[in-house]
Amino acid sequence: MAKFVEMQVDSIRVHMPSGQHVVILKEKETDRYLPIWIGIYEANAIALKITGITPERPITHDLLATILQSAELRLKKIQVTSLTNEVFFARLFLGVNGKEVEIDSRPSDAIALAVRMTCPILVSQDVLEKAGVFPEKEEEDDDKLSIFKELINSMDLPDLEGPPPERS
Repeated sequence: MAKFVEMQVDSIRVHMPSGQHVVILKEKETDRYLPIWIGIYEANAIALKITGITPERPITHDLLATILQSAELRLKKIQVTSLTNEVFFARLFLGVNGKEVEIDSRPSDAIALAVRMTCPILVSQDVLEKAGVFPEKEEEDDDKLSIFKELINSMDLPDLEGPPPERS
């Protein structure tokens, strides 16, 4: 049986060169992150909820959450279950009349619903091993930058004393 790790939405980012949106999930117990590329509409849906902004009219994810609640269906959890050919897969787990029903979902839609219905966001350990990232430690960054520091320190630059001269 697959092991799952609880995550939370850390942020929504835009990859500047491509303009693509990324939801960043953070593992609750460690500093491991999972970036998932998502569409602009799903990014906006997640961002609206986590920033506390309520649109004038309900967006699709708000509508679905309202329908589920009105039908007395409870979103118990979502799971990001697998990663195949760079595509993430997810499942919704709904409580329906005392039993649990699983529904296939895109991770972006599942996350947008999870933040609205405050349920756990779980990610398969296998997915985290394939695509999870730990931030680089400062020591590693210092090693990478040391070449540039040495270059700058070896340059023969004039001493800068006082404010720069005014230009007319």
